[in-house]
This record gives sequence, C-alpha cells and structure tokens, in this order.
Amino acid sequence: MSDAVLSRVDGPVTFLLPVRALVVLALLLALVAGLLVLSLMTGSYPLDVRGVLATLAGAPPSDTAATVVWQFRFPRTLAAFLAGALLALSGATLQNVTRNPLADPSLVGVSQGAGLAVVTAIVMYPDLAPALRPLMAFAGALAVAALIQWIAMGRAGGATMRFILTGIGVAAFISAATSALLTYGQLDRAMSALGWLAGSVHAAGWTDVAILSLTLAALVPMLFAATRPMAAMRLGPEMAGGLGVRVGRSRLALITLSVALAAAAVAMVGPLGFVGLVAPHMAHRLARSGVGLHLALSAAAGAVLVGAADLAGRALFAPVQIPAGIVTAVIGVPVFVWLILRTQARTQL
Repeated sequence: MSDAVLSRVDGPVTFLLPVRALVVLALLLALVAGLLVLSLMTGSYPLDVRGVLATLAGAPPSDTAATVVWQFRFPRTLAAFLAGALLALSGATLQNVTRNPLADPSLVGVSQGAGLAVVTAIVMYPDLAPALRPLMAFAGALAVAALIQWIAMGRAGGATMRFILTGIGVAAFISAATSALLTYGQLDRAMSALGWLAGSVHAAGWTDVAILSLTLAALVPMLFAATRPMAAMRLGPEMAGGLGVRVGRSRLALITLSVALAAAAVAMVGPLGFVGLVAPHMAHRLARSGVGLHLALSAAAGAVLVGAADLAGRALFAPVQIPAGIVTAVIGVPVFVWLILRTQARTQL
C-alpha cells in the first residue's frame, strides 16, 4: 500500500494517508451513486437515466415519474443505504472492541433483542406509536448486549469463541420467544411482524430516512472520536491499559454505541443478517487502513451491500420481491462459515 505524506508548514508533524484506502473509498461511494441511479430506474414503471436525472432536478417527464421516484423508490433506496451503513459500523465496532472477527449484531443476539422488542410492540401493543420503536429496539438490544458481556466476559476477560457461542445461544433463546409471540398473537399482527422480520425496505418512507439519517449524524461523530481508544484496544486490554486507555469504560461506551447503531437500523427496516459481519471484512480485504478510515470503508461497503441486495431482491424475480434480509443472509452464511474455518485453522497452528 502506498502512502501520501502531507506535512504542516509550521511544524514537523506529518500525516500518513493510505492512498489505496482513499481510492477504494471513492470507488465505493461512486458505486453507491451508481446503485442509486439504477435503483431509481428499475421497477414496473421503467425510467431511463435522463428521466431519473430530470426528475431529481425537479423537471420530471410525467407526474407518474415524480410520484414513483420521490414517494417510493428514492426513500426506499436511501433507507437501504443508511441501514447498511449503520449495521456495518455496528459490526466493525464490535469486532474492534471484542477483537473477535466473528462479532456481528445479528450473530451475537443484538439484532434479535431489538427485534423481540419491536415484535412485542407490534403484536401486543399495536396502538403504540411507531416513533417509539427505535427506543424499544435500543432497550432490547442493550439488554441483550449487557447479558452477553456479563456471561462471556466474566472470566479472564472473555475469549473469542466464548463470546460468539454465548451470543448464538442467547440469540436462539430470543428467537424462540419471538416465535412464541408470532404463534399466539393475532393473525393480522403476526403477519405484519413477519413481514418486518424478513428485513425488507420496501415500505420505507421519508420518516424512516429521517430517523436513520439523524441516528447516523448523531452517533457517527461520537464513534469517530473514539478511534484512538479503539485502536489501542486492538492490541489487547493489557496493552491498551498501558497506553492510558480506561478499558472497562471505553468498552462499555463503544458497545453501547454499537448497539445504538444496530438498534436504529433494525427498528426501521427489520433485521438484516450478516451485514455487520461481511461489510467490515470486505473493507479490510479491499484496503488496509487505520481504525477511522476502516470505519468509513465499512460504512460505504455496508451501504453498497444492502443497496445491491434490495435492488437484486426486487429486480431478479419481478414482480415477486425478495426481502433484502434474505439476500444478505444468502451472501453472509458462506462468509461466516469461511471465517469460522479460517479461525480454527489459525488456532491449530
């Protein structure tokens, strides 16, 4: 990897910028823009590039084009990008804090905890305001994260496989509780909850986009401000403590941030499995970088992953629409198996 060095005029401080990582980030953002245009073009009401650009510029070729783009396709696509970025940041943070390459909100029960809280609201309290769902999702996800931390990290700081196995066990228990709610709840409410659990953005509107955008704007600066302790924690708790990092407090703060990121995405579009696992590893494969730039690469990769999954789900088998969560699971399961095999191979060396 080549680095560009920029030096300050008034001092000896230099900054190393990994050029390859910056180029990859620019390419991922360009791919997001391309997916946006392609998504706005695709559907039962076809549009060409000129029609899409004219509609976005305020001069649509027809009233129907304006309605289709602004009321349906545009908010849906933006919600997919934002949810993917949030889940990818959540997964990257969990992997950095726990030093566990298998950590992911959907694997360690965080997404399931948020999902159980929202399903409870849909099935048992249908009159509850939808605006309260993010708060309930955050509470459920935070409770599950605290439980997993308490069980897995109680002895000797916790081990990688103990953490992931604890998360899988807790996630299985929560999934059973969710299934019980769906089985014994009223049929119409259960069907609504099932559609949400599939992880689909087809019903996303501008309200969902606004909530996801506000979450991203509020939490991402806090996350990037914590890149220094996160980088130190990559070296292990003893080394991080020696560098002056308050490991316990930093771990709690970062896990809370990770939970909040995942909970907001799950509350709005439902569980999207394996995004938080695949996107950080994709970013790491594409370019090596420091913690801050790796978070940016992961967010862009997550946006591309969910945006492409949503587009594929509604275009490949049209008019049948496959939820984006199913597509991301199809991609994520082989990656998860590969990571487990690689981790076992390294352990045996």
